[in-house]
Amino acid sequence: MKAKVDDSCTACGLCVETCPQVFQMGDEKAQVIVDEVPPQYEDAAQQAADECPVEAIIIE
Repeated sequence: MKAKVDDSCTACGLCVETCPQVFQMGDEKAQVIVDEVPPQYEDAAQQAADECPVEAIIIE
């Protein structure tokens, strides 16, 4: 599983609160800090995507 944050991110920080093992805050938006989401964090990463208020997180 891979995660991406697109340019519609508003830097609300919800994804970082939900899954800090995968997301961190960058200068202007959230960033993914892993190439592949570790299996133990897949549910949390998906939850972050589902809860993103601007749907900026893409899970593949």
